[in-house]
Amino acid sequence: MNIIHFNNWFENLKDTDYLIIAGPCSAESYEQVLQTAQQLSRLKQVKVFRAGIWKPRTNPNNFEGVGEIGLQWLKEVKQQTGLLTTTEVANARHVELALKSEAVDILWLGARTVTNPFSVQEVANALKGVDIPVMVKNPLHPDLKLWLGAIERIYKAGINKIAAIHRGFFPFNSSKLRNIPKWEIPINLKTLYPQLPIINDPSHIAGDVYYINEIAQKALDLNFNGLMIEVHINPKEALSDAKQQLTPEQFEQLLNQLKFRSHDFGQDFLDQLEAYRHQIDSIDFQILELLAQRFEIVKKIGQYKNQHNIPIFQLKRWKQIISTRKKFAKKLGLSDKFIENFINFIHQESIDIQTKINNNGTNKKIFSKQSNS
Repeated sequence: MNIIHFNNWFENLKDTDYLIIAGPCSAESYEQVLQTAQQLSRLKQVKVFRAGIWKPRTNPNNFEGVGEIGLQWLKEVKQQTGLLTTTEVANARHVELALKSEAVDILWLGARTVTNPFSVQEVANALKGVDIPVMVKNPLHPDLKLWLGAIERIYKAGINKIAAIHRGFFPFNSSKLRNIPKWEIPINLKTLYPQLPIINDPSHIAGDVYYINEIAQKALDLNFNGLMIEVHINPKEALSDAKQQLTPEQFEQLLNQLKFRSHDFGQDFLDQLEAYRHQIDSIDFQILELLAQRFEIVKKIGQYKNQHNIPIFQLKRWKQIISTRKKFAKKLGLSDKFIENFINFIHQESIDIQTKINNNGTNKKIFSKQSNS
């Protein structure tokens, strides 16, 4: 994919390194939409107003959006505030209505839609021949291939103004957050497609305004390209996701508290950073060499155990390793959690190596016997 950088989409975005999208979870009334937008338009950082017109809900008794009438409200937002607008589309009809209304500058695909390739393809087909930016949220579950597949379908429809939205993933276990962020997945996505802009949605990860600040800051620290945050003129009366929506005043405070990282790097900074990176590269290669040496010894131990018919796992030795390494790591300033995970990974690899040695020749006999049967 040849993805155009998000900041080049619009002339009025060229003066900022970050795209800030804000607005209510749902468009609920003309007054609510316009009042929220007018408050947000006072903040120079905000470039795009968001509001859900069609709301996919598990329970049909919940508020499912105002529908087509909301597009007229977004058109009013554009005319009265000058903000760009974005809303979610989940099928071809949504796309057609949004485009026809000329009220929406950017479309986005929600997590439930992205989870279903048939739905994504329906939207992609409706977008053929259209020049409009599209943002693609991650699927409900942590499946990078599914996320990439949705992005690819939109790109193949002829849309090259694409961004990804990281809104976290459905937690299988109890969590203080609504969705677990699993930061490694958007980082992997950025690694595969460095030019693909990634916007963070801390509201849906948090599920509660209490956690939005720390999540948004984490995203900025990880060099995300922007934030999409839910803001409602009166969150207590919101018809959906009330707990995770900020008031305009709270949102302004949040923007003032966040530390936006600079993208304007001078040559001196880059030279010093490169020097540090060379040091890290050298240390990493030394670590890998030492690990290779360690595993060579592990092989010898495995062969020795096998010759003397001794079990691979020795509990006393394992307890000794954990205890001594943790004590030494603490002196070096390394955390218990990190060193325990690190030693566990090494130990598991050691067990796998010795298991292969123990089973050497057994599988060959089995396969040889099967092939002659």
